[in-house]
Amino acid sequence: MKVVAIIQARMSSSRLPGKVLLPLAGKPVLAHVVQRTLACRNVDEVVVATSTDPSDDAINAWCQENKVRCFRGSLHDVLDRYYQAAKLHEAQAIVRITADCPALDTETVDEVIEGFLNGGFAFYGLSGEFPDGLDCTVFSFGAIEKAWHEAKLPSEREHVGPYIEKNPRLFKSGRLFKYHGLSHMRWTLDEPRDYDFLSKVFDLLTKQATPFTAEDVLELLRARPELQTINQDIVRNEGYQKSLAAEGNDHV
Repeated sequence: MKVVAIIQARMSSSRLPGKVLLPLAGKPVLAHVVQRTLACRNVDEVVVATSTDPSDDAINAWCQENKVRCFRGSLHDVLDRYYQAAKLHEAQAIVRITADCPALDTETVDEVIEGFLNGGFAFYGLSGEFPDGLDCTVFSFGAIEKAWHEAKLPSEREHVGPYIEKNPRLFKSGRLFKYHGLSHMRWTLDEPRDYDFLSKVFDLLTKQATPFTAEDVLELLRARPELQTINQDIVRNEGYQKSLAAEGNDHV
C-alpha cells in the first residue's frame, strides 16, 4: 500500500501570517515539518499541498528550491486539495500533516500509520490527552474520495476529516491512545506566543542531526516548566471551532 504524507501549508493565516516560513533554529518551520515527515519509516512519499493563491507562491518557490514535491489547489476547500493531491500521487493511504506542527514526533506518526495498516480502517488517528501539535491522522483514499463527493458544509470542506469522523456508520475508525495528561500542552504554531515558545524549544533542542523527539520536549519542560506558561492559555483547535460557529449551533 502506497502511503503518502500530505502536508497542508498556506501563508494566509489570520493569526500569524506567513507562519510556515518563519525561521526556527535557522530553518523555516516548513523545513522542519518536511524533514520530520521524511524521517518516518512508514511514509513512502511526502507532498506539500498549498494553494494556487498568489500569497502561496513563496511556499511553492521554497519547495522547488529544496526539491520537495508540491501540489497547488484550492485555498479554502482543503478537502478538495487533499483529494486532488492524493489522486495525482496515486496514494492509497493519506497521512494528514499540518505545516504548523514543527515538533511533530516521527515515532508517533509511524505508530499511527502502523495502526491504520493493521486494522483495515478508513481513518486512524492519534487520540487521547496529547500535546496540541502532535496531531496525525491517516485516511484511506476511498474515505477521502467519498467525503470529497458527499461533504457539503463549509467546515467539512475547509478541514479534511470532519465529514468522515461524523459518519462512523460509513467509515471504520481506529485511534491510538499514547499520551495521557498532556492535553494542556501546546506545541503548535498559531499565535505569536506559540512562536516564542517554539523558538525557545528549538534553540535548546536542535543540537543534533536527527530531529528531537516528543520525549525530548517533555524532558525539557520538566526541567524548564516556566516555558509552558508562554502560550498555555490559547484555545485549542480554534480554527475548526470558528468554522462550526460560522455555520450555527445546528452543526456542532
